[in-house]
Amino acid sequence: MPTAAAAAAASTTFAPPRARRPLLLAGARPPPARCRHAPREPTRPRAVAVASSSASSSSASTPPPSDDAAARRRRRRGVREYVEAAREMARRKDGGPPRWFSPLECGAGGGRVAGAPTLLYLPGIDGVGLGLTRHHEKLARMFELWCLHIPVEDRTSFEGLVEYVETTVKSESSRAPNRPVYLVAESVGACIALAVAVRNPDIDLVLILVNPGTSFHKSQLQTLSAFLDLVPEPFHLTTPQLLNFLTGNFLKMPSTFVGRGFSVEAGQTLSEITSSLLASLMFLVDILTKESIVWKLKMLKTASSFVNSRLHAVKAQTLVLASGNDELLPSSQEAERLRGALEKCRTRLFRDNGHKILLEAEFDLATTIKGAGYYRRSKKTDFVSDYLPPTADELQYAINRDRALYFMTDPVLLSTLPDGKIVRGLAGLPREGPAVLVGYHMLLGLELGAMVTGVLRSTGVHIRGLAHPFMFDKNAEQLMPDSAYFDLHRLMGAVPVTGPNFYKLLADKEFVLLYPGGAREALHRKGEEYKLFWPEQPEFVRMASRFGATIIPFGVVGEDDICDLLLDYNDLQKLPFYDMLDKALNRDGLRLRADSMGELKDQGMHPVVVAPKVPGRFYFVFGKPIETRGREKELRDREEAQQLYLQVKFEVESCINYLKEKRENDPYRGILPRLLYHAVHGPNAEVPTFEP
Repeated sequence: MPTAAAAAAASTTFAPPRARRPLLLAGARPPPARCRHAPREPTRPRAVAVASSSASSSSASTPPPSDDAAARRRRRRGVREYVEAAREMARRKDGGPPRWFSPLECGAGGGRVAGAPTLLYLPGIDGVGLGLTRHHEKLARMFELWCLHIPVEDRTSFEGLVEYVETTVKSESSRAPNRPVYLVAESVGACIALAVAVRNPDIDLVLILVNPGTSFHKSQLQTLSAFLDLVPEPFHLTTPQLLNFLTGNFLKMPSTFVGRGFSVEAGQTLSEITSSLLASLMFLVDILTKESIVWKLKMLKTASSFVNSRLHAVKAQTLVLASGNDELLPSSQEAERLRGALEKCRTRLFRDNGHKILLEAEFDLATTIKGAGYYRRSKKTDFVSDYLPPTADELQYAINRDRALYFMTDPVLLSTLPDGKIVRGLAGLPREGPAVLVGYHMLLGLELGAMVTGVLRSTGVHIRGLAHPFMFDKNAEQLMPDSAYFDLHRLMGAVPVTGPNFYKLLADKEFVLLYPGGAREALHRKGEEYKLFWPEQPEFVRMASRFGATIIPFGVVGEDDICDLLLDYNDLQKLPFYDMLDKALNRDGLRLRADSMGELKDQGMHPVVVAPKVPGRFYFVFGKPIETRGREKELRDREEAQQLYLQVKFEVESCINYLKEKRENDPYRGILPRLLYHAVHGPNAEVPTFEP
């Protein structure tokens, strides 16, 4: 009896989204009678589906956004899902032409955001179009998702495929001229996407290129194509290049299931996969036939040459995702080349992943797009209105990234009740915005992770930070150890610190995190711990009062308990050639408060060198909320605004002094007493602290 995936795949219907007429491409036969194509006038196609093994053909709606646990279970079965559905689609022996399909779980449902742009997926050398299997549900909440299927026996030329995709792109752009059209493309599909961008510089495209085939001339595939004709079928799959590719990807399948710890369920799953691994790999004989591979390698050679000679004409916003362990292409080196060749290109390197990264465990395409700042629903990126809150998976990712620091510092969060009493926990923190959290920026912003995730987990309040524009700059990220260094900040809601962004956040009744001291405070000099570097003007008070926002002063201490500052900015300036790095970090366009005076001028960025210490503890206290609602007219007066500004500054300093004094009475300030406490009471026990 066929599986649910097989049955659903056998009854799959296809349609190009909004093509003006049936498209007959060069080398393609007329569409089979069972394929439903769009009418001559551009209309939205009805439900078009490809089911997966995790859903029956009757469940056509997208699951609710909160269903992250179910989504995780489905993503863990992504590889098998791909194998089963791809095998059935390949065995149809359908000669073509190429066509679009929408996966079942991407059907119209209540989970999709308003104004979602269209995403077109262009597959790699397999051509099946199921490469986004693990990502369908998450992408379906952000995009209208369509995947290109190229039948195994289809011989549409590269030019024909470009024209086919181009027609759809033009139709989508015409339908929603104020939204971008996304092209997510792998290997040869990336060449098609780039060619479409070359031919349509005036269309708003966002290209997400996954291990692009533009490096074909430097890859093992070029060697393979030279002697593949001499290898009889099906032994072509045992050539070193393809064998390395197959084993490198499909033997990673068990890690998808047991990567987070072994359990009875995981053990059963591992046994099931191991026993069916050989059968699963047999589908490659159907998809990667010798004739098909020879054809597609020739196409890839043509496509790569065509695109490489025209890279200068690509104006589209581009994100290149490169695998460090790509078995077929030198993708990491190619990503760097494309970043230099394309006008609007950024890169993300995944050092431990292989060529089929989209099918591998722990890689999340939607999270990567959001973190890189590449998700938008209008002509220009709006970091406020385009932002999507973190999913449960993304919040857990943020927590895991700071887990070591959290373990070492075991943060204590305190808040102030309306009667002025300080209590442990966040009972005194308002639950409704708009609100502005104003406080002290510790060295290197060490407090950010513990505060933002701690507040979100405890109260459900999502804090949006106003951040230095350096964190959003294309060239600046290349100076960091990893180009994705600031992606987590964007994922958690950080926006460039500008007046319009501050205004929009308050208008949306958000909780806004503001550091008046900015970079000067976070990159302070030796001996300046817990010193505020605030400008003289009440920059935020009058804006907060326009919306009746609550101002919440807060203090944090603990940086002096985990590290010593060895080299500050004054020390670095004495080093040879440091001025070159200083210019790269602080070029025009990345400076704040250029009109300020003294040491607050420019808010320059620079590295610091620290020495770790035996860890102490982080302490936070949120002061008594200050209401501006009802004082709008009063605070329009500059003097009144200045008085409130000084009051907020005084409250922040008082919070810091309170914590510095109180922490001396904490018997668990050091890490060793806390470790002993956990050993006795369990790893999840809340460690006591001083009496507030």
